[in-house]
Amino acid sequence: MDRFRSLAWSEEGLASPAKHNMVGIPDQIRQVRYPFRLMRYWFMFELLMDEARRRGSRTLQVGEVGIDSGQMLAYARDTLSWRREPLPWQCWHGIDCSPPREALHRLGYDRQLQLDLEDRPAMAGQATGQYDVIVLLHVLEHLHEPEAALEHIARWLRPGGLIVGGAPGTPEFARRWWETRLRRRARPRGHVSVISAARVDDWASALGLRVEWLSGAFFMRRKGFPLENRAWWLKANLAFGAAFPAWPGELYWSWRKPAI
Repeated sequence: MDRFRSLAWSEEGLASPAKHNMVGIPDQIRQVRYPFRLMRYWFMFELLMDEARRRGSRTLQVGEVGIDSGQMLAYARDTLSWRREPLPWQCWHGIDCSPPREALHRLGYDRQLQLDLEDRPAMAGQATGQYDVIVLLHVLEHLHEPEAALEHIARWLRPGGLIVGGAPGTPEFARRWWETRLRRRARPRGHVSVISAARVDDWASALGLRVEWLSGAFFMRRKGFPLENRAWWLKANLAFGAAFPAWPGELYWSWRKPAI
């Protein structure tokens, strides 16, 4: 497992004009060159592109679980347009408890599925083996029982497929304490589960998946921080996150389903 693979990704992808075309980005984020607040989309995008290159000319069937207002696909499409590269996916589906259908259709979602991830009968009723790549970007922390949802989500993946995910990260020794405190004050659709690097490993083992990549994102982050204009600061934080994924901040990973 090469935790330091993010150091080989082009930082220009994070600094591309794509960030100016996404809705809901505060001015303080727009004003820096390498905004750490947009790392979540950059990580998912680069992992997706790595998978497309791995598969050669084959186009991907992508399922994004938990889509909010469609920022992930907007980032991916805008970045590819800026790079003048073709889309590496054949279709991109969005799965969410309350998808804004018209807006998502305009952004390029081929299908939107309304699904409560904690409704076990509804989850069990979905077809298996649909996707080559499943994106789980900052969604698991909103579920009371992420393990139960993951059991079904893993079945949606084709043999040899990839799940790429990201979430706020907490050290394992503090996870249960922080989760108890978080749930006492949680708002509707707020954070109710706490995720650690050890928990990501445990989930993969329980699901029969292989951890292909696991990394933290940064040592520190502050909105509009001047050092986020410097490539060396970005690289230093990526290296720290890769070396110390248990550090509190954000956590990203990819899981591979065994091929038949």
